Amino acid sequence: MKQVTATGTTVEEAVKSALAQLQTTEERTEITIVDEGKKGFFGIFGSRPAIVKAVMKLDPIEEGKKFLLEVSEKMGAAIDIEVEGEGRNIQFILTGEKIALLIGKRGQTLNSLQYLTQLVINRYSDQYMNVILDAEDYRKRRNDTLIQLAGRLAQKAIKTGQAITLEPMPSYERKVIHTALAENKRIKTYSSGNDPHRHLVISPVK
Repeated sequence: MKQVTATGTTVEEAVKSALAQLQTTEERTEITIVDEGKKGFFGIFGSRPAIVKAVMKLDPIEEGKKFLLEVSEKMGAAIDIEVEGEGRNIQFILTGEKIALLIGKRGQTLNSLQYLTQLVINRYSDQYMNVILDAEDYRKRRNDTLIQLAGRLAQKAIKTGQAITLEPMPSYERKVIHTALAENKRIKTYSSGNDPHRHLVISPVK
């Protein structure tokens, strides 16, 4: 984290000096006024310069990318990252020769990396950000699989009259199933348990 202490005849001048040293803008820094200064008599006698401390905020997206690059390198699966989206919703598209290592069985490794990356990004962000990690269109393929699974399990719940508990899933995957079955009036869906073991239940309406 870069920081500088700067002086000037006024607080404004001290801030300008600090920003020039950091080569950044005021929006990307945290300014603390150490001393407001004193003009003194005739602007000379007894004058005291204004002093500010400026700390450069780290870019949350860049910190997220750096985290992923470091983890993937340690896993022996170097990657390239493309960032899509804006505002609070960000998607990282991962590519690499050994990308399957980062996806893992049923996307478990990718989900874990996504969770950790979101923690890293929100540590440095002023607003809460939603982060999605994708690789080789895994998310789309997974969503298609979840929608098909939802249909099959809904029919099974209706046929047996018993509630069906699914394996633990991230919130966005549970939402896919909720949405897929929202129009089916013969069943209801709800989440149960606590993360990371929170899971979805499909129950017939009796």
